[in-house]
Amino acid sequence: MTGAGQDLLSAEGESRDASGNLRLGDIGLHLRDRIAQYFKREKIPFVLRYFDPSYIIRSRPADAEDSILCDQFARNAVHAAMAGKTGLVIGLMHDAFTHVPIERLADAKKRVDPGGDLWHAVLATTGQPAQFG
Repeated sequence: MTGAGQDLLSAEGESRDASGNLRLGDIGLHLRDRIAQYFKREKIPFVLRYFDPSYIIRSRPADAEDSILCDQFARNAVHAAMAGKTGLVIGLMHDAFTHVPIERLADAKKRVDPGGDLWHAVLATTGQPAQFG
């Protein structure tokens, strides 16, 4: 799970992708290792199983609805490009495809209320438990 907890990870071994962007460290692996170190240091027997959540998220094959939606996003992106539009991404709002300026994506953080309808819809759709543990 990259992104979260970057302030806890060491900058040692920092790497960049082909575009020069910083590759984020994996907080899941960091936490796994820290937990194991603690129990070993305290001489407490334990069994720790770590499952990479990105594997679970990406393990579900696309269905026909996913394929159609991806095709629609792609077609709208091509139409925007052919019209000479740049600096935007294609969005979907109220069943209409929109052109969203990239600057708008970076000017505020979007937050999802874990008690709200959107998150409950995500849980229902993906079959994820409300809490892990």
